[in-house]
Amino acid sequence: MKNNHSVVNNEKLTRKEVIAMGIGGMVGGGIFSVLGLAIAQAGHAAPFAFALGGCIALLTGLSYARLGLVFQSSGGSFTFLEHAFSSPNIAAMGGWLLLVGYVSTMALYAYTFGVYGSAMLGGDGSNIVMQHLLESLILLTFLGVNLYGIKASGNSELLIVTVKMIILFLFAVIGLFYVKADHLLPVFNQGYGGVIMGAALIFVAYEGFELIPNAINEMENPQRNLKPAIVWSILITITVYVLVSLVAVGNLLPKEIIQYKEYALAVAAKPFLGQAGFLLIGLAALFSTASAINATLFGTARLGMVMAKDKALPPAFGFRRKQNNIPWVSLVIITAVTIVFVNLSNLTIISSFASSTFLLLFALINLSACRLHQKIGGKIWLPMSGLLLSLISWAVLVFYLWQTNPHGLYWIGIIYLTVITAELVFSQRCLFRKN
Repeated sequence: MKNNHSVVNNEKLTRKEVIAMGIGGMVGGGIFSVLGLAIAQAGHAAPFAFALGGCIALLTGLSYARLGLVFQSSGGSFTFLEHAFSSPNIAAMGGWLLLVGYVSTMALYAYTFGVYGSAMLGGDGSNIVMQHLLESLILLTFLGVNLYGIKASGNSELLIVTVKMIILFLFAVIGLFYVKADHLLPVFNQGYGGVIMGAALIFVAYEGFELIPNAINEMENPQRNLKPAIVWSILITITVYVLVSLVAVGNLLPKEIIQYKEYALAVAAKPFLGQAGFLLIGLAALFSTASAINATLFGTARLGMVMAKDKALPPAFGFRRKQNNIPWVSLVIITAVTIVFVNLSNLTIISSFASSTFLLLFALINLSACRLHQKIGGKIWLPMSGLLLSLISWAVLVFYLWQTNPHGLYWIGIIYLTVITAELVFSQRCLFRKN
């Protein structure tokens, strides 16, 4: 009996591994792909935009922590919505949108991995075949890791996150000594409104911490580790984003960062680290996107399993391996859809859809925390503040898309309509069969 107990404990995720999951989910492709957008809107105050986005994430993270401790489930957000709203369709729609949102973020990470990987191999960004090959290969790699076992996923995440954080902190610390004052002053050179706009546009960079409650049944001592894991992962991510954006703004002009787009950080390292800096940041991008895919796939597969158990998804999503309880069908289906998504879809629409989806989701989670306040405890003004800030940011994002990319906004609306319709048709079919 003692040996069996040890085996079970060895398969549980430690607090460090859970924090690594949260950081890995957040510090993915976001900081590399949306930095230019943040600086275009906020100018010299881009670090404040990242800090503001982090405040919204932290308020929402506290709601997730309280909900997660009361309703311990691998379903995470989906389960919380089930308890907060009497209509099962609301939770099911939220779950379907969440799954599509995760697919779009994994597609964003895989795309960034493909672009940087192609560049690191000596390409100039025009080798589309190599890019698509790398996009698909990284997704298949972490499908294999997650199918192998829970501990393999946790250990690989801890290793990857440690390496990329060392690289990013090295970039930030050394880069601070080369920051040019005239690049940073005046601080609010594009007005205070630009900070809010920038925070809304880069919010997708904070998506990922909500995956932690999905792993609550696979972590050691959730009562002691869940809340600290969420809070610490968000605080560490805020620190990294603020420092990295400060160094980027201080070493490059905004127009240069916008010009180089996802290569902005790598180019920002050249003034003080040369070509070695470019390669170092490129390596960080590969590690960041890889770990983000791993963490997101880990949580999303378990969400699909719980939704299938609650009859909000087809039963196949609930199939698990007897040896280690891994939802292998959910993993395979989600990975396959993501591979199709990243190879066929428009990246601008995917990333905009991801930001919009998670701002709406976090608004719903904060609303759920408000509705369940007496059951979960805590101060009600915290989830109320998170709800208000999430809705304001979503409105700002929609306004930005309406002004700059109405075609993309139409497509996002079509995706929402399609997902809602699919859920309603599926739920009505299940109800009809039951009757």
